[in-house]
Amino acid sequence: MPDVTLYGIPHSLYAGRARSYLIKAGIAYRELAPNTEHYFQNVLPKAGGRSSMPTLELADGRVIRDGAAIIDHFENETGHAFSPRLPKQRFFSRLFDVIGAEGLLRPAMHYRWNFDAENIDFLRFHMSLLSGGDLELAGKFVENMRRAARQFGVSPDTFELIETLYSELLAALDRHFKQYPYLFGGRPSIGDFGMIAPLWGHLGRDPKPLSLMQRHGMHVLRWVERMNRHDADLVGFEDWDAAYLEGDELPDTLIDLLSVLAVDFVPETIAAARHLNTWLDEQDDLQPGAVCKRGLGFASFEIRGTPISALAQPYRFYLLKRAQDEYAAMGDVDRRSIDAMLKKANMAAVHDAKLTRDIGRENNLEVWL
Repeated sequence: MPDVTLYGIPHSLYAGRARSYLIKAGIAYRELAPNTEHYFQNVLPKAGGRSSMPTLELADGRVIRDGAAIIDHFENETGHAFSPRLPKQRFFSRLFDVIGAEGLLRPAMHYRWNFDAENIDFLRFHMSLLSGGDLELAGKFVENMRRAARQFGVSPDTFELIETLYSELLAALDRHFKQYPYLFGGRPSIGDFGMIAPLWGHLGRDPKPLSLMQRHGMHVLRWVERMNRHDADLVGFEDWDAAYLEGDELPDTLIDLLSVLAVDFVPETIAAARHLNTWLDEQDDLQPGAVCKRGLGFASFEIRGTPISALAQPYRFYLLKRAQDEYAAMGDVDRRSIDAMLKKANMAAVHDAKLTRDIGRENNLEVWL
């Protein structure tokens, strides 16, 4: 039996991120739904009492909750095998990680929960994996998640905008993956694992968005397949090495992709930072070590004339700070180069999108420092 147990389900967005990493790192694992007696009695208490996917249990009984923490654990063990060594690629890998894991929730939620004709039977079946085969309970799960989607700014007033932006994103992704196997060349990075979260669990697997990817993003679909294979899967790229691009190269297609992502990511990130910092200013007794909740009220912003209200999530800034820390640690020449790229991609504002309190981890939970 493998030494690692991944608690997740096939259609979980965040489980897809950790699963892809385990596959690419060659780590043998078994996957179980988080609904067993062992999970509730032995795993959940060690996960800070928070039931979330993915959660991982090691052979010695240690438990790691959260996809980023799971990847951190194995990156530390393997000498950071999927973290680019060169500064620009390293920074942008971290940036793509947060954009993928936190910045694409609107299209992921919309294309999963708002297309019953295509998706409903698929979703009820997969939700039954959590309900022990109880289809009635699975149907209730579906309705609960449909309501939850509104918290991320998914409502009839935003459907058209979400679909337009996703169409533009799919085209930009396809242009990049037509020329490159992964984001930074012939080897996946931390950024690839962040991006696979929504692009596999929701957008590359559910019937409705999968049909869009099959028609309009064939090279994206090949990347999705590639990210779930043990080898580099360089079919169509036979002359490539399984390595990052030399010379810290950032392809133009990657900067173009960032400019498409910026349309949505930047306004929400700025608004969320402003909202959360106001909340932090109002807390007179927020002690270091206090648990950081997943959402703290709603941030309002506008994209192309469409007003949106979405849950302000501190975790976005926990991940974004990793990119900001990479930037702070590099030399002036590399910083100027990154500044120019971010300016070209309309992403320069990510430098200033910071919270007034940092976030750390303690006992498998995010906490205020």
